[in-house]
Amino acid sequence: MSSEAPDHRIVCTLDRVLEERGMTLTELSDRTGLTLANLSILKTGKARAVRFTSLTAICDALACTPGDLFELG
Repeated sequence: MSSEAPDHRIVCTLDRVLEERGMTLTELSDRTGLTLANLSILKTGKARAVRFTSLTAICDALACTPGDLFELG
């Protein structure tokens, strides 16, 4: 793990949204067709980019908007 500060302040709140929906990462993977590994990278804040197609699939599965999944920290 790098000790360098991130070059952005965007925080992913996928873990909170999943908890609010009572859904696991595995269930989200099944519903979206996205790999568990890629969703885990996003959930832990290690993702450097997100495809719009992936974001759309996540939003559809969680009945949310991109604004529900990200905050400016």
